[in-house]
Amino acid sequence: MAHPSIDSADLKKLTWFDGRWQDGNIPILDPISPASWLSLFVFDGARAFDGVVPDLDRHCARVCRSAEVLGMKPDRTPEEIEALVWEGIAKFSGDIALYVRPMFFAGSGFIQPNPDDTKFALVLEEMPLPGAEGFSACVSSFRRPSPEMAPTEAKASCLYPNVARALGEANKRGYDNAIMLDPIGNVAEFASANLVMVKDGIAHTPIPNGTFLNGVTRQRVIALLREGGVEVVERRLRLDEVLDADEMFSTGNYGKVQPVTRLEDRDLQPGPVFRQAREAYFDWARSLTSPTAG
Repeated sequence: MAHPSIDSADLKKLTWFDGRWQDGNIPILDPISPASWLSLFVFDGARAFDGVVPDLDRHCARVCRSAEVLGMKPDRTPEEIEALVWEGIAKFSGDIALYVRPMFFAGSGFIQPNPDDTKFALVLEEMPLPGAEGFSACVSSFRRPSPEMAPTEAKASCLYPNVARALGEANKRGYDNAIMLDPIGNVAEFASANLVMVKDGIAHTPIPNGTFLNGVTRQRVIALLREGGVEVVERRLRLDEVLDADEMFSTGNYGKVQPVTRLEDRDLQPGPVFRQAREAYFDWARSLTSPTAG
């Protein structure tokens, strides 16, 4: 049953914090917390739609690993987070798409977090899945940091101001997203998602080198394409190769599989590999069984 203070009919956002579910966007940080002024904060994202939450176990495991990378000590297991997610989903009325964000942050500590004061919160927010209309992309002047420069193996909040700079630069130029390079000039990913390009029917994607996350959706799409007979090559990608792609798409939690329709001054069409990737992903996702299914 829903918490007495929560009206499921009007519910848009739901937050678990301090041992209970609370309706809406609640305050969880104070100005002295190192999560506030030092960005000692990690999160992960999952998507709930059509009664399923694809790869929820991987997202919950990753948020715990991310917390450990920043010196925090998660106070609950991935399995416990999964169970809490499903409990929260059940409080929403109707079949709506949700953005699911478990997060850990430092409650105390100076410069370094106090591992024994690691806080947890979980947000479920109504957020429709984007369609397959696609997006435009340009090349960013900002780059992804190398592992010795930043905690790139974690999904850490401190990495996202650089993402925001890249997106802001792209938006000012009239584009939706941006291709970011790694520190030595190879293509890393889009500012907010992983990147796949297609040339002569073969899919190519940057091989994880520590400068970007090997995304959960990325891994799933690669596996599904290979199962469907598409050759997928993970390797170092030069910018000139990417700019000459026959087709291109992104993989990521927010939009899952999205086509690029304009790349710098080139118009692109959603191609057959993109269509196969998107169809295969959603077919797989909707075949899953939720814990509450009979």
